[in-house]
Amino acid sequence: MTRDAPPTPAEAQMRYQQLLQRLEANEREFHRLGRSVLRVQEDERRRLARDLHDGIGQNLTALKHRLAQIGDALPEELKALRASLDDAVTLCSDTLDDTRQLSRLLRPPILDDLGLEPALRWLARSLGEAAGIAIAVEIEPTPSLDGELQTLLFRITQEALNNVVKHAGAHSVLVHLVERGGRLQLQIVDDGCGFDPGRAQAAGGMGLGGIRERLQLFNGQLELRSAAGHGTRLRALVPLDSR
Repeated sequence: MTRDAPPTPAEAQMRYQQLLQRLEANEREFHRLGRSVLRVQEDERRRLARDLHDGIGQNLTALKHRLAQIGDALPEELKALRASLDDAVTLCSDTLDDTRQLSRLLRPPILDDLGLEPALRWLARSLGEAAGIAIAVEIEPTPSLDGELQTLLFRITQEALNNVVKHAGAHSVLVHLVERGGRLQLQIVDDGCGFDPGRAQAAGGMGLGGIRERLQLFNGQLELRSAAGHGTRLRALVPLDSR
């Protein structure tokens, strides 16, 4: 009974290189599939946002106007019924505002129509006014970004600002985007209560796991610095050529 001869150093090196190439090809395919899933999710968000705005939103608008017309046509002696109609009109208005806000948060049209910078400024203004937090946006000139990169940066900022509003107790936040050495650097810095980054990332809390996974699909990195009472700095690094 003969045994196979051990591979020569050259054969071992060739096998190692082949294995490494297969691993790299598998990783590229995983990233491609992951990014395809994100595209499908964004397309579905875009469709739902359009349905909310054009379907439910328009129906609520028509209902609100119809109720107002009925209220205006009521005789003076039916004041109690007019008050009920006024309440119904107010409810329609509030629901219409909520529907429009949900539509914009699902997929803001401004991101597709005007691009990343106007979308980030709208997001900061909307969340800041609602939470009573001063959110400043500083964006230095960057090369033209494709739709996927713009969506990635918008979603990271959205998740990070939502975390600040919910957990940080901050008074001010800075969103800063710049390009350095072929990489985009997105920073969100707040003056809030801070936390233990290691514990938060180990627990997968505050959406940090989702941010990290999104970045990995674009060969990006997440850096997090925080300490109790000293605020938080989140930095996302993304290569311009994320292939």
